[in-house]
Amino acid sequence: MKNIPSISIAGRRIAEDCPPYIIAELSANHNGKLETALRIIEEAHKAGADAIKLQTYTADTITLDCDSEEFQIHGGLWDGKTLYQLYQEAQMPWEWHKPLFEHARKIGITIFSSPFDNTAVDLLESLNAPAYKIASFEAVDLPLIKYVASTGKPMIISTGMADADEIGEAIEAAREGGCKELAILRCVSGYPAPAEDYNLHTITDMKLRFGLVTGLSDHTLDNTTSITSVALGASIIEKHFTLDRNGGGPDDSFSIEPEELSQLCKGSKLAWSALGKVNYGCKSSEQENIKFRRSLYFRKDIQPGQTITSDALISIRPGYGLPPKMCEEIIGKTAKKEIKKNTPASLELVDFSE
Repeated sequence: MKNIPSISIAGRRIAEDCPPYIIAELSANHNGKLETALRIIEEAHKAGADAIKLQTYTADTITLDCDSEEFQIHGGLWDGKTLYQLYQEAQMPWEWHKPLFEHARKIGITIFSSPFDNTAVDLLESLNAPAYKIASFEAVDLPLIKYVASTGKPMIISTGMADADEIGEAIEAAREGGCKELAILRCVSGYPAPAEDYNLHTITDMKLRFGLVTGLSDHTLDNTTSITSVALGASIIEKHFTLDRNGGGPDDSFSIEPEELSQLCKGSKLAWSALGKVNYGCKSSEQENIKFRRSLYFRKDIQPGQTITSDALISIRPGYGLPPKMCEEIIGKTAKKEIKKNTPASLELVDFSE
């Protein structure tokens, strides 16, 4: 048996031979209300997600309060804002982390986060986070990756915008930092991202090239890309999740809602189950239908010792007679006994001794 890469988060094994691990990304969809964040956690759990993921930063730990041109956003969802303004609006208050972690653990869903600097890692360590996610934009921050790796916790690295060399460097940094359980995600850092940009065959190459648990961070507007990725070996699926796509928050418009998350959880696991293993045998659901396959029947009466001609046999449904491939072997032989019209062909009726 081949060695299958795996990691484990909060006791849940994640590997290609296990159902996909579904992460609901809360991101900025709290829209400034702790109550909304708590409800999102509850709805993710109800929908069947394995984990809820936060983002841990402040505007000051992720950018500078500066309105010069390079800090301006032009076009897209956040047009007209500075980076500082965007992250001020989107940030998860640090004092919320403890009640969110406690609530998730109380209802039974795994919770962890993406830290964006060392102080965020320290906060999450104080809450005993079971794993860490490195966001695509931070995949080039090798010192941060090493610091996260030094916790000894499982890590997931998103690879949006990163080329193969940069992915390799991020993996090397994680290993150097002490990470023993590592996964990578195919990602396109567009918000939203068109499905055709995902080039999902890259997942197959990533698995072969890096030899790690590989998954998908999906920013498309529906579940098709995510479910398709399972057929290519995606073991993790991460999707932005909101209570209301029209909620007006920074990430709401490209997030999926509770019913869609439920469909993703069911659909991805069904897709994984359908992959199964190489098996050419008759399946349990087919057993009752074997009798309706084609077989050979006699279409006319034949007397004992009479030669069986081609017009005496027919290949039809049901399947109680000899298989159609024996037709040429039977034609030209003689009947051992009287054969009535509409009788299934059998070895007992045909004299093969000639």
